[in-house]
Amino acid sequence: MHGRTVKGRTVRGLGMGLALATAAGLAVVHGAKQAPREWRDYAGGPDSSRFVAATQIDKTNVTQLKVAWTFAEGDTDFNPLVVRDVVYTRARGGTIVALDAATGTLKWRSPEIKGFAIRGLNYWESGDGKQRRLFFSALNQLQAVDAATGQLVTTFGKDGKVDLREGLDRDPATVQQQSRLPGRVFGNLIIVGSATNTEYTSAPGDVRAFDVRTGALVWSFRTIPRTGEFGADTWPENARATVGGANNWGELSIDEARGIVYVPTGSGKFNFFGGYRRGDNLFSDSLVALDARTGKRLWHFQTVHHDIWDLDNNSAPQLTTITHDGKRVDIVAMASKTGYLYVFDRVTGAPIWPIVERPVPTKTTVPGQYLSPTQPFPTKPEPFSRQSFTVDDLNPYILTPEEREAFRQRILKARNEGPFTPIGFEEVVHMPGNQGGSNWGSTAGHPTDGRVYVIGFNVPTIIRLLKPGEVRPARANNAEEIVKEGYPTTDGFGLYPTIVKPPYTTLTAYDLNTGAIAWQKGLGDDLRLLPLGITGTGSAATVKGGLIVTGSGLVFATAADRKVHVYDSADGKELATFPLGGPTSGGPSMYEHGGRQYLLVTASATQPTGPGAVPTPHTGPTGLVAWALPR
Repeated sequence: MHGRTVKGRTVRGLGMGLALATAAGLAVVHGAKQAPREWRDYAGGPDSSRFVAATQIDKTNVTQLKVAWTFAEGDTDFNPLVVRDVVYTRARGGTIVALDAATGTLKWRSPEIKGFAIRGLNYWESGDGKQRRLFFSALNQLQAVDAATGQLVTTFGKDGKVDLREGLDRDPATVQQQSRLPGRVFGNLIIVGSATNTEYTSAPGDVRAFDVRTGALVWSFRTIPRTGEFGADTWPENARATVGGANNWGELSIDEARGIVYVPTGSGKFNFFGGYRRGDNLFSDSLVALDARTGKRLWHFQTVHHDIWDLDNNSAPQLTTITHDGKRVDIVAMASKTGYLYVFDRVTGAPIWPIVERPVPTKTTVPGQYLSPTQPFPTKPEPFSRQSFTVDDLNPYILTPEEREAFRQRILKARNEGPFTPIGFEEVVHMPGNQGGSNWGSTAGHPTDGRVYVIGFNVPTIIRLLKPGEVRPARANNAEEIVKEGYPTTDGFGLYPTIVKPPYTTLTAYDLNTGAIAWQKGLGDDLRLLPLGITGTGSAATVKGGLIVTGSGLVFATAADRKVHVYDSADGKELATFPLGGPTSGGPSMYEHGGRQYLLVTASATQPTGPGAVPTPHTGPTGLVAWALPR
């Protein structure tokens, strides 16, 4: 069946073919059988859980962790892989390096890779282990290198590369397609999304699978459907020829046993004006479940209809099992920029708790603008990020009296009718804004106990569209041409991460057996407030940290305060912190080698600037840093 309709909208489609996910063939899923407790995939495994079953490091000894080795050139934003006693990571200068997992000693370095996607790699090996490859994107090319040497595998694609701009119903020379995130390997397929740019002329955001050996395209799921395909009626006629986005630039998760890939998607483009793309715009802002072998849609749910707020879904959907109505249910839970966690039956797509359509503001002064009259709101669980921002929420600590009064006046004058307030030519307030809620690297989970962990950003946005004739001075892509054509653009993101009272950044633990928040606390501290004895504020900048959950009941989290924080997963009690010598971004990794359990973290980001930035150095290790218990 193609879907069911609620208040005139198709919100979910259940496809045939779930029976494909049988036990047959599981032995060859993801190449050869994985050794336990490696970090073979971005985010730890195909399911993106960031869960490690290792128990050597536990609540009684975690404070004893010591630096085991460092690699000075390790580059931040990256999630290192650890396979067969080798660490693969990105080094300064745009290279891939292979390091000894026990010592950090360099084994090989690739040539410089221009335009290297900065957040991760994919690893694949053949069933007999003789072929081992690393996959990454650079300059819109999907590339394969030999994991033993770092040299291009010339039999993949054309001389080791596949042009991701081809096959999109557009002139390849006119579009951008490369995501900074690496996609997923499933069996002998590599499944990738895209970052299509944010402007009117962006490419459609197809999700595609390529053969890992040859680079041949195996399947493609069109997130902006062609005429006649399911969902095309939610766009203007032939929208695929002119409208871009609805892309998966974020993290993918795979249920290997069932052969289902869960794909979060972003908004249609342009992000903040949708008059030329009237309709609900499937499959933008959706969670789409696809048959990982064929790309066939199994079900979907759209979290924002006709997005004009840049409320992308991009965090890894988390797969766990809960007890619900007395039965064990396999579920998928996706956190979003909206600040909500959306929870579904993993197989059918049915919401575990009702998600209801509620009226939202539709009054607009923008000519040609289109707005959806309703939006979906989960009734449970409660949101992990704040849903409103008023003058009463201004920061009592950081702002000077003059700054506080200036922001007070701006907020009082701005339109402020909730998170779906339409953007107009005068300022509007959104909370969480387009850089709030969750983002890449923000989620983790325990595969069997129903716990899901979410890093959330309480970041308000104050934003407006430019009036005809105005030109945005910064980040302007075709701004003059766009305005001349009559399509509005914005005056910038207008986000202010520390004008809000703390906590700015939170770590939330959900118990999805009950749908309740088990605990929530500020993740990290505002370094400017520590001298005043004010703690628990959460980090003061929107740096994307990461999580690891362990079988011993620990949650490791990196934060913008240049520390690794370790929490008891049961109650959120902070058990330990480890200082870093510089800012960190991206996800940590964890593995076992030679009877030791190692934690890997990068601490080499450029010193931050702008709101919430504190450039003073910390005492601690830098580069790629490995911790372990003393021998």
